This record gives sequence, structure tokens and C-alpha cells, in this order.
Amino acid sequence: MQALLGVIFHSLGGIAAGSFYMPFNKVRGWAWESYWIVGGLFSWLIVPPLAAWLTLPGFAEIIAGSSRQILFFTFSMGLLWGVGGLSYGLGIRYLGMSLGSSVILGFCAAFGAIVPSIYYNMNPTEGKVSFTDMLASSGGQLVLLGVVVCLMGIALSGKAGIMKEGELSEEEQKKSIKEFSLVKGLIIAILSGILSSFFNFGIEAGKPLADAAVAAGYNPLYQNNVTFIIILWGGLTTNFVWTTILSLRNKSYSDFVDKSTPIASNILFSALAGTTWFLQFFFYGMGESKLGNGASSWILHMSIIILTANMWGIYRREWKGVTSKTKWTITAGIVVIILSVFLVGIGNSMSKT
Repeated sequence: MQALLGVIFHSLGGIAAGSFYMPFNKVRGWAWESYWIVGGLFSWLIVPPLAAWLTLPGFAEIIAGSSRQILFFTFSMGLLWGVGGLSYGLGIRYLGMSLGSSVILGFCAAFGAIVPSIYYNMNPTEGKVSFTDMLASSGGQLVLLGVVVCLMGIALSGKAGIMKEGELSEEEQKKSIKEFSLVKGLIIAILSGILSSFFNFGIEAGKPLADAAVAAGYNPLYQNNVTFIIILWGGLTTNFVWTTILSLRNKSYSDFVDKSTPIASNILFSALAGTTWFLQFFFYGMGESKLGNGASSWILHMSIIILTANMWGIYRREWKGVTSKTKWTITAGIVVIILSVFLVGIGNSMSKT
């Protein structure tokens, strides 16, 4: 029953993450950096402490009582994740929901599943699985196979993007993706996928905060909400600095007072996007409390996002006009990525038995 609840919570989080960018498509007349930071203020600054207050009323005392080292490392993981989150938005901007999410989250899933074990190989910790442990067990070997399969799925998805670029004119590509750019998008997507996995490391670094919440008598289901505050402060810092630079360079700060644009609705849709993005973390934390913050949780969460984003990509007709071969290639890429999820999940389960 606990595992089933974990799957349900991760599914809800994945649906939220795969859908968050859709409200941004309703923003009119604003530069990307303008609506991105408004959404970010909600997802990283406003909603997280509200969620923590509703579920862990004493979260401020837990943070104040934590060591500076724990807060520093958790915040630092958030800073690095923030670069990944920032480039995630750019990746979707240039590649679209379907291709962008498949490439970004495929890399994110692979790195998020494998890097912690390498860290624990260098810094052995009781109860944590190292890379050497994975190599020595059949379950661990299956997890590693799943990561390799995941990378194969990413390669197929990337190939589909190359095929799409060759088949459609620039005008046709931009009917569904206004700023489509394959090379720029893929470079950003790879960077985003690697750095986005640092959110998973942030949860590990901030585990003492979650443990303190449980020790204080709060429901373990919501224990990660206090950790999220620190991680997301790091993400906010990165994104605020970069969007401020863009705003000053492009003079897009005038968007917020430009009455020729629908200011109120733009703020509303940006806030909706940001709140929806935070919900992925809220439900991830609940799922993690049931399944643990291992490879299974991370890969399951990523796979649901990939599926959801691709459903939105179909809805937005991002692959309209391409040949059947190209459609089958992107479909194969998605299927292979999802297959990798099952391999990692089974392998992780075997490691725990």
C-alpha cells in the first residue's frame, strides 16, 4: 500500500511538472525573462513557505536550529539546480514540450539516479548504496542497465529532432514552437538535464532538516517541505540574478508597466505556472516519504513528467507535418526512456530485498 501511494504521489507531481509551462503560453507581449521570474517568485519564494506553514507550522524553528553546514550544502545544491531550472525553461522555449522535456529529463533521470552512488563511493555513509555496491549486486547492475537504456532513449529523441529540423521549413517549425532552434536547444537541454539532477542531491543534503521535522512530531508525509524551502531559495537566487541581467540588458523591465499588454492576466498565468511547478516538489516529497529518495523515486518522477510533457506536445501539434518515420523515432525514444524506468525500478527493488 505504501508503494502504491508513493507511485500515486509521484504521478501527481510528474503531471504538475509536465504541465507547468502551459500557462506561460498564454502570456502575451512580455519578454521571456519577465514572465519567468514572476512564475519563479511564486514557485520558489511565495508558495513553498506557505505549504510548509500549512503542513509543518514550526518549519522556521527547524531551519533556525539546523547547522550552517547543512543549510549551506542544501542551498548550494539549490543554486546549481537553479541553473538547470533556468535552462529547462530555455530548452522548452527552443525545442518545445515534447522534444525538450524528453532530452532534458532523460539526462536528469540518468544523472539523478547514478551520481549519488558515486558520491557515496567517495564518502561512505551507512545505509547508502555506493557505485561499487551497485556493481556488485544484480539489482544494482539492473539499475545501471536502466541508465544506459535511458541514454539510448535520449539519443533516439535527439535524432527525431534532427529529422524534424530537416523535414520542416523554418516557418513550419515555428507554427507550434515560435523560437525553434535545434542546436541551441540541445546544448541547453543537456546542460539543464545534468544540473536539474542536483535537486535530488539537495534532498539528500537537507535530509537532517526532514528528520528534524519528523522528530518534532510532524507527519512524515510532509517532512521534505522544510528542505524544499532552502533548495528553492538557491534556485530563486540563480534565476533572479540571470533574469535581472536580461531585464536590464533588454530593458524588458518595462513589461510590468506596459499598458498595451494584458498585465493582470500575464501575472495570473505566470503565477499559475509557478504554483503548478512547485506542486511537483510538494508531491515528490510525499512520494519520496513512501518510496525513499533512491533511484526508483527519481526515475519514476522523471518518467511521468516526460509522458505528460509529450501528451502536451501532441496537443500542441509540435510534430505536425513530419514524416511517419520521424514520428515513430520520437515515439521509440519515449518508449525506451519509459522502459529504462521499469528497469531502474525493478533493480532498485531487488537491491532492497
